[in-house]
Amino acid sequence: MKKTTDGQQIKYRVFIVDDHPIVRIGITQLINREPDLMVCGEAEDEPQALASIAKMAPDIVLLDLMLKRGDGISLIKQLSTLHPKLPILVLSMHAESLYAARVLRAGAKGYLMKKEAVEQALVAIRRILAGQCYMSEHIQSAFLQAYGKRSSDVAASPVDRLSDRELRVFRLLGEGAGTREIAEQLNLSINTVGSHRSSIKKKLGLTGSTELLQHAIRWVEKWGQVDSERLPSSKPSGNGRSYPRGANR
Repeated sequence: MKKTTDGQQIKYRVFIVDDHPIVRIGITQLINREPDLMVCGEAEDEPQALASIAKMAPDIVLLDLMLKRGDGISLIKQLSTLHPKLPILVLSMHAESLYAARVLRAGAKGYLMKKEAVEQALVAIRRILAGQCYMSEHIQSAFLQAYGKRSSDVAASPVDRLSDRELRVFRLLGEGAGTREIAEQLNLSINTVGSHRSSIKKKLGLTGSTELLQHAIRWVEKWGQVDSERLPSSKPSGNGRSYPRGANR
């Protein structure tokens, strides 16, 4: 609970950004049954999130990376600029090894896989509200391994040289999206997507569009798929509760 200026105790306000309604409903139910937390609003895409967060003034934002319109990392950067004191926790189905470092650099205070038990998400939320950062033990271990192998990994992972937006374009190409579809999803012009494609080819040392597409497909098959376990069932299992199942992306 937090205290107001007159000494009253009120719940911390949580705002959810996720493009799956069933996920938003499930997380809302889980948070609202906590004595010190409440969901004050939700959004399914970047424009809605920017408008609603400005009105609702939450204490923390829970954010998925893949949105119906816009881009999660771009939204983190905008929120960090517009609301520099507003902490952001990323809850994602996507592998930590691909995005954790990028979202932390963008301004998020934590990263958690949706497959984790609900109790761990509540720990992350409260830790961030207390002014700390949060990373799962798995992410911390992965970071330590990555830094330990930095010299050899740089040469082996040219995709790491892509910007956040270029990585999103590259991923969408590998998932079968065309230039027009990518432009619509990321709110970009077709020319801008074309420029990103050219930059990606240059950074990856690729010579043509066919080679770019083949490379993107292979990368998605190896690294870019969402976690194979998806979102666990909402029914209790093992030692902890889990998030409700969401639709596939």
